[in-house]
Amino acid sequence: MTAEEKTLKQLRYLETLYQQGYRSDTIDRSLGKIIALERARTQRELDDLRNRLQEFEARYHMSSEDFYRRFRAGELGDAMDFVEWSVFYDMWKSVSARLEMFENELA
Repeated sequence: MTAEEKTLKQLRYLETLYQQGYRSDTIDRSLGKIIALERARTQRELDDLRNRLQEFEARYHMSSEDFYRRFRAGELGDAMDFVEWSVFYDMWKSVSARLEMFENELA
């Protein structure tokens, strides 16, 4: 069993317990702390990616959104900088969505 499978199994176990009426202050506090730590880590990751994107934006004098649209349309070629910028932008979008989930679903 992989670590991911084990974690999912443990989460399903806790979900089942709670659905059956079980309550634990220890579990409640621990889960709250875990989520807060993961949210903070995600925010730091997003900040780091934003800084990387801003470096490219300053170097090439265009927003990451404009760059990405033009790059995907094949207007800019495939220079290594552009490939890297594209990867960072994809990562930024993914991490942004994760942070939004923390803020919306767990608020």
